[in-house]
Amino acid sequence: MRGNGNTCGTDTDIDGYPDRSLPCIDNHKHCKQDNCVFTPNSGQEDADNDGIGDQCDEDADGDGIKNDNCRLVPNKDQQNSDSDSFGDACDNCPSVPNTDQKDTDSNGQGDACDQDIDGDGIPNVLDNCPKVPNPIPTSTTTWWETCVTPTRTWTGTGCRTPGTTKDSDMNGVGDVCEDDFDNDSVLDLVDACPESAEVTLTDFRAYQTVILDPEGDAQIDPTWVVLNQGMEIVQTMNSDPGLAVGYTAFNGVDFEGTFHVNTVTDDDYAGFVFGYQDSSSFYVVMWKQTEQTYWQSLPFRAAAQPALQLKVVKSRTGPGEFLRNALWHTGDTAGEVTLLWKDPRNQGWRDKTSYRWSISHRPQVGYIR
Repeated sequence: MRGNGNTCGTDTDIDGYPDRSLPCIDNHKHCKQDNCVFTPNSGQEDADNDGIGDQCDEDADGDGIKNDNCRLVPNKDQQNSDSDSFGDACDNCPSVPNTDQKDTDSNGQGDACDQDIDGDGIPNVLDNCPKVPNPIPTSTTTWWETCVTPTRTWTGTGCRTPGTTKDSDMNGVGDVCEDDFDNDSVLDLVDACPESAEVTLTDFRAYQTVILDPEGDAQIDPTWVVLNQGMEIVQTMNSDPGLAVGYTAFNGVDFEGTFHVNTVTDDDYAGFVFGYQDSSSFYVVMWKQTEQTYWQSLPFRAAAQPALQLKVVKSRTGPGEFLRNALWHTGDTAGEVTLLWKDPRNQGWRDKTSYRWSISHRPQVGYIR
């Protein structure tokens, strides 16, 4: 259900917008009708302003062409000089094939054709860290010392402490932060972490793609599209196994989101990771729609059951065929993956259905819920 707290309506796809307009006035989104009722689109993007959201519009850019090679940019000629998946009108490297359209420095030029990928003013050929800005490299600094993302622990800095300020309504929260608990100038209503001033918004715009089967060629590597100013990420192609992982490091975390499979033709795994340390060490929640044995029987036979599963990955081999099959398999694989829990009902996910999930993780005490 969605609404402003007084008036509520059904939200079928769980993206924050009601299926029908509600008779209420709200400065946020809770009263506006969803322009894609059955497909989550938290940003309500509508490139051609026809009232149908891009995520469910067969001709999102309004150029009269379905299955368009530039979904959001009108291009009736469909010119595609490099023969990748993107037409010249929307390709950030129109002369160099780059299906992932990765643009590390967000300068509009894809990494595949950018001579300075990280935008730090040093050409790639001279840069000892070509994908992470480090404008003053030194010959004595090793790659890992420059490029590693520092670990940071987010902690609450709110107002529930003795002797803060006046508390007119006696609710334990001082007046100065009644609507902004962490004093970060972002109202709690729209603050992703209302008790931490370090994090205000969910933002997937900065992420790395982790390929879990780099040698596999049965399918393409995963590609992602980020929407709604970073708050929504979509895998656009059926692919080999892979992850989209952000760069921000957390310790304990409470997180929630919406999970949606927008297909009626596939039955593979989907899910999310947390507690990510590296490509050989992380937790994963993963879900298969139907029972299936992996089509490559080497290095061992892997059988998947249609059940929501929680696994911990501690892989001695790292990304490759062993980890690939171990993740597919519902069960333990020595030296690779341990199954911590699975739904005993063996129910698979349903086509065109949204699921709301939440997770609490306290790694210091081994707590996962």
